[in-house]
Amino acid sequence: MKIIEVESYEKLSLLAADMIASQVLLKPDCVLGLATGSSPLGTYENLASRCGEGRLDFSRVRTVNLDEYCGLTAENPQSYRYFMDQNLFGRVNIDPANTHLPDGSASDMEAECARYESLVESLGWPDLQLLGIGHNGHIGFNEPAEDFPARVHTVQLAESTIKANSRLFDRVEDVPTMAVTMGIGTIMKARRVLLIAGADKREIVERAFHGPVTPQVPGSILQLHPDATVIFTRS
Repeated sequence: MKIIEVESYEKLSLLAADMIASQVLLKPDCVLGLATGSSPLGTYENLASRCGEGRLDFSRVRTVNLDEYCGLTAENPQSYRYFMDQNLFGRVNIDPANTHLPDGSASDMEAECARYESLVESLGWPDLQLLGIGHNGHIGFNEPAEDFPARVHTVQLAESTIKANSRLFDRVEDVPTMAVTMGIGTIMKARRVLLIAGADKREIVERAFHGPVTPQVPGSILQLHPDATVIFTRS
C-alpha cells in the first residue's frame, strides 16, 4: 500500500485526476470504478477540464459506481446517478450507455444486487476503483460489521452515515436509510484502488491503514490489496 500525504485538497484532486487520466490514456476502453460524495468533486472537475481541452478522451471508457440510495429514482437530484451526471458524465464525452450504477428504485432489490454484481463481473472488474472513506471507516456503503460482505448487497445505513450525508438534504429525516452497494469482495477485485480523503478523515485513515485489518473498520481491508494508493490532505 502506498500512502501519500499532500498539503491541500487541490493537490489531492490533481494527483487523483493524474492517476485516473493515466489509466484512461494507457487503456482507452478501461473500466473505471467511481465514487460520489464531496471528496471526488475536485478530481472530477480536473478530469472534465482535461476532456474539454481535448487532452482526455472518455469515448470508450466504461464506468461502474459503487452505490446508490434505495428508494430514489435516477432523476431525483439527491440520487447518485444525478450526482454523476452533473459532476462528470454530462461534462465529458462518455457514452451514457457505458455508465452504470445500481438501480435504487428497483422493485426487487435482491435481484438488483445479483444483476449489478453480474454486470461488474461481465465488464472484467474495474481497472481502477476510486474510493472515499467514511468517518467510521466505511468504503462504498459497507458499514462496520462482523464480517466483510463479499458481493453487491443492500445495507442499513449507520446513524453516523445518515448524519454525515444529511448536509446534502433539506432535513435529516429526508436521508434514505438504506442503500445498495458493491461488497468488499467486489471492490477488492479491482486491479488498482485509489482512496482519497480530506484532513477531517486523518483519524480514520490512521486507524484503517496503520491498525489491524477488521470488518469493524471496513476500509482496513485495503491493506491486503496488491495495488492500493491512499492520498490524504493535511488541511
